[in-house]
Amino acid sequence: MNSYERVVAALNHQEADRVPAYPILAGVTRKLVGASYEKWSTDAETCANAYIKAVRDYDLDCVVSLIDLSIECTAWGQELIFSEQDAAHPNYKNCVIKEIEDYAKIKKVDYRTCARMMMHIDVCKRLVAEFKNEKPVVAFVFGPLGTLSMLRNQSAMYMDLYDDPDAVKGAAREIAATLKDYAEALCDTGVDAIMWDTLFASGSIMSKSMWVEMESDLMRELSAAVRAKGCMNMIHNCGEKIYFDVQIDAIQPAAISFLYPPDDCEDFAECKAKYGDKVTLIGCVPPTNVVLGTDEEWDQICRDQIDAMAKNGGFILATGCEFPSASPLDRAKRMVDVAKSYGIYRN
Repeated sequence: MNSYERVVAALNHQEADRVPAYPILAGVTRKLVGASYEKWSTDAETCANAYIKAVRDYDLDCVVSLIDLSIECTAWGQELIFSEQDAAHPNYKNCVIKEIEDYAKIKKVDYRTCARMMMHIDVCKRLVAEFKNEKPVVAFVFGPLGTLSMLRNQSAMYMDLYDDPDAVKGAAREIAATLKDYAEALCDTGVDAIMWDTLFASGSIMSKSMWVEMESDLMRELSAAVRAKGCMNMIHNCGEKIYFDVQIDAIQPAAISFLYPPDDCEDFAECKAKYGDKVTLIGCVPPTNVVLGTDEEWDQICRDQIDAMAKNGGFILATGCEFPSASPLDRAKRMVDVAKSYGIYRN
């Protein structure tokens, strides 16, 4: 059974030969090709080669094209800061949206004019060419509210939601219209799924009712466009108290990648019992443990996740968010090794 077949079994809630595994290796992969962070983040060939080497070296069962959360916002001209140790991020001293009145300036744009979106599309083409039918390739896209927050900054936008929610919602709709075209282009590369980062759909950011009001309809439309292209939708959300119920209703995801139990579950075992027949669960090893604790403790955390969520399939072992960008990679191998040894299905 190859990785593609193994992940397909998990997505179909079937027990494969073993639990699939993919520690989320993103910016840290630049080390494998000796590239600077900025070069890795802006050059498609460098980025794709780093991902390919990571998948080959560590035998990952899946590849997700998480570059950074600032890909999409550059379509509206947001200035970024690149550093050697951290992912690219907006220059929050020079936000595109400086005042609440600036939301009205956000209009749908042609994704083809955005160098970073086009770079990401190129990366996905290269990954598909390398891994098609061998390893699932999943394109990572920041959702409308997340992208909008990169143009304003999260705390200011949150206050704006109370002062003028219609202004925020109008701008988010324009962004969603752009993301629809962009996601469709990513689907056309041959990727198997779009993984939407829905950061705001968690109790650590906003209430459930506010997320439903502000983003659920937009995500419903975006996910429908992806399904129309013959691709799956997935969700990544590493916030605390993630809202599984309303996101499953709006997005109908094949899988959810997460770090903390949902808001209506006490622990991962309850999450499995409540949602394990509705969506494939991906996670949930804390990325902080990549650099904390002993190797034995790391292995035990991986085993604990398998114990809680692997029964009857529908589970992929992963970190709940990306590996720290400056960390060593040895625990990526250890995670995959745990899946290969402890995660074997006996039936």
